[in-house]
Amino acid sequence: MSFVFSSLNHPQRVPLAAELHSRPFLKLRAPERVSHIAVFGHGRNNNAQAQHELLAALCAHFGVTAPARDGGFFYHDFGRFRLKWELHSEFATYTFAERTDEAEDFERMPIGHVPQEWLLSLKGRILVAAHVILRKGGASEHAPVQELFEHVTLAASNVMQGGEVCSDFAIQADGFSRFVVNDVRMREQQAGRLVQRVLEIETYRMMALYGLPAAQRAVPELNTVEKELAEATESLLASDGTTEQALLQKITHLAARLEKLSLDNSYRFAASKAYFKLVNTRIDELRETRIEGVPTVAEFMERRLAPAMSTCEAVAARQEALARRIANSNDLLRTRVGIVQETQNRAILQSLNARAAQQLRLQQAVEGLSVAAISYYVVGLLGYSIKGAKVFGLVPNADALIGIAVPLVAGGVWLTLRNMHKRLHRGQHHA
Repeated sequence: MSFVFSSLNHPQRVPLAAELHSRPFLKLRAPERVSHIAVFGHGRNNNAQAQHELLAALCAHFGVTAPARDGGFFYHDFGRFRLKWELHSEFATYTFAERTDEAEDFERMPIGHVPQEWLLSLKGRILVAAHVILRKGGASEHAPVQELFEHVTLAASNVMQGGEVCSDFAIQADGFSRFVVNDVRMREQQAGRLVQRVLEIETYRMMALYGLPAAQRAVPELNTVEKELAEATESLLASDGTTEQALLQKITHLAARLEKLSLDNSYRFAASKAYFKLVNTRIDELRETRIEGVPTVAEFMERRLAPAMSTCEAVAARQEALARRIANSNDLLRTRVGIVQETQNRAILQSLNARAAQQLRLQQAVEGLSVAAISYYVVGLLGYSIKGAKVFGLVPNADALIGIAVPLVAGGVWLTLRNMHKRLHRGQHHA
């Protein structure tokens, strides 16, 4: 029973297994010439679409069917040259390889077969451009390698127990950096792996350095934010309790500025850190041994690339530390504002209590007057009734009876109002 297309498989089994073989090495056999470019995308969101359109345009020029839109790797032999295309998250690489009878200089590189119209369409997007010549035999069998480079400082080493690598990692007059790889006694397919690792070191090196300008731009803004935060903190220490709201707005504004700066740079710094790790990994895979008199690739990168990456890491750490300081100052200031507000609320409550007590005393005074007024009107009404009864001879002494009714009426009115207040108080308490 075959499991290759069986329904027993998980839907991702075959794609995940194929991922390990999705980016094979170029098969190179010295002598060869290789041109390599890395094309930066239009942002992370539409990078894949833009890169596929560029590849489709190149394939259309040579009458070759372009790969599917969801592909991340493409290889084709165009006859005069071979192309390996790889799609990455932020860029795509084009590696052009051409077999030749000799590879002693950087003339007639395979990039010359690419149409100029297509190259011009890459305006402002090429981040890496490199030439590699793969030669048979050691350095002693060829002309001095220094003649192939414009810079005096070279990095070179014996690699992978059978190869030699040399470069100055500088952009030459033709706009390309240059690498010389000597196949001394490498086994089959080792040359392809070595050239790919060298090109990946160059590509990831440039992508790692892409974060350095962002770090350099962030330093003045961080200096300004730190200065304003120090001023706000000093004002907080000298505050008399009346300027906390203004200071809180200022610190909140500083927090917003720093958050925007972090959003602009956090991805770039994290990407640079990841690319730098890849550079070191590819260098380790070279298994370098020293050539006396010149630094190794690892030493060259440690001296030139590591300081730039340390700058990016330092700026990222500074952003995080400054964010914590702003958050601490914000919390402290909010605490002080809260205490001031609580004091103000306490004073307001005390004022309300005093006013309520005054209202209660005024209400009690008004209630006394109300008892007198109601009693006056009730006694007046009773007086009319008693005087009428006297006319009919029912009451012998009207004045005496009215005098007796006054305290009784006043007491009754007072008790009635008191019971009414008790019922209202109980209703409010239950509510």
